[in-house]
Amino acid sequence: MFLGVEWYWWLIIAAVLIISIPFKIKFIKWWNKHQQEQKDSRRGKWGDDE
Repeated sequence: MFLGVEWYWWLIIAAVLIISIPFKIKFIKWWNKHQQEQKDSRRGKWGDDE
């Protein structure tokens, strides 16, 4: 036992983290694009070009 958790739980946790990394990267890219689109649409809507 390590930190009160059986060894196979650490394998499961590691597998979940490894599998989730590509999804996290994809989400971050999508979120940045989404934020940029919102910023662009706000600027065009109010006409206050910076």
